[in-house]
Amino acid sequence: MPGLYIPTLMQLIDATRVLLRGGRVIVPDRGRDERADVLVAGDRVERISTSPITDAGAHVIDCDGCLVTPGLIDPHVHLREPGAEHKETIRSGAESAIAGGFTTVCCMPNTTPAIDLPSLVDFVQMRAREAGFARVFCVGAATVGRKGETLAPIGAMAAAGAVGFTDDGDCVADAAVMHRVLLTCKSVDRVFMQHCQEPSLTSGAAMHAGAISAKLGLTGWPSVAEEMIVERDLRLNRKIGCRWHGQHLSSGGSVEILRRARAEGATATGEASPHHLLLTDSACDGYNAQAKMNPPLRGSADVEALRQGVADGTITVLGTDHAPHTSSEKARDFAAAPFGVVGLDCALPLYAKALIETGLIDWPRLIALMTIEPARLCGLDQMGLGTLVEGGPADITVIDPASKWTIDAAAFRSLSRNCPFDGWSVTGRARVVVVGGRVFRS
Repeated sequence: MPGLYIPTLMQLIDATRVLLRGGRVIVPDRGRDERADVLVAGDRVERISTSPITDAGAHVIDCDGCLVTPGLIDPHVHLREPGAEHKETIRSGAESAIAGGFTTVCCMPNTTPAIDLPSLVDFVQMRAREAGFARVFCVGAATVGRKGETLAPIGAMAAAGAVGFTDDGDCVADAAVMHRVLLTCKSVDRVFMQHCQEPSLTSGAAMHAGAISAKLGLTGWPSVAEEMIVERDLRLNRKIGCRWHGQHLSSGGSVEILRRARAEGATATGEASPHHLLLTDSACDGYNAQAKMNPPLRGSADVEALRQGVADGTITVLGTDHAPHTSSEKARDFAAAPFGVVGLDCALPLYAKALIETGLIDWPRLIALMTIEPARLCGLDQMGLGTLVEGGPADITVIDPASKWTIDAAAFRSLSRNCPFDGWSVTGRARVVVVGGRVFRS
């Protein structure tokens, strides 16, 4: 692509035909898990074959020992543009996604101004096309300005390309407004993603309410603040049947509420993030603001409950909640520092550490949680994303599951470095990322 900035971690391969040779092809929605060749021609997958493919004109990439999967999808990222481009831009976030193995991300609307108009949805899509890295889809604000008072033009934003709606960063706290949001999202067949936080219980809170917050003299954030919203929304939605999604769940109690609701037939899904699957509130000890996030890190029992929720199918989606902040912002005292951590560059091996290395799930299930499940959540499966089939879009991630490396936040393609996993030794890394036929290789 003429003029395209070439990232240091992934080089763009100049080829219109690419042969991914001899990898373990995993396509969860098709039940495929076998050694095969994959031939990409232009922006489509031309052929998948268990017999060797011969194509003299193709650029060959040896995938022996690697997993060849549908392109990874992150349904929950913050790209900060418009309004906070010093933290992240659509371009840098899309490049960060490529570095981490993601071909598609869905960005949240808590920007300045909030993404609450069709013109702003158009703006995000235009900037993503200009960047030329990962695909970026927009999740629009459910209410005007994300203030939780007046419904945003949900129908018009859906027509402009918004794949879901949320006031993420804040909860839609008013039950009557929430009821109208659910009805409207149902009418346009879009998912509603809830930031589950009862605000009256979390005013001034900085971290999980427990022994560590008491020791540090910080206002605690009780788990029930999340659980109440999960319970309320699921009850509101019983007769409406909107697709409801609980973002970045942190409480074991929330997992149990969601498990019961799904068993009763609720159209509800839940999401877990790397930090909630690996860290507890003890990471905040010593006023470590790198571990300050919303919702907060909780106890070891909550971590175990979230992992079990993934293992038993209660939680069906993984999302990083990639939330960039500058180093100076995170250097403030703990109570004043912003919530959030970055995750796109390093999420894949962290998910593997939490879920595969612990024996809870296998690679095919992890790939499903990062491909077809988020694709279905956001309706991207209707565009052919989240799967890998002949004739389908050439969105592919090639993963070396045995690659050992050390997370170095200073090397991230994100503009921000606020990562509590800096210095961790991990296993598993994307080696090749194909987005609409554009091939990036490490």
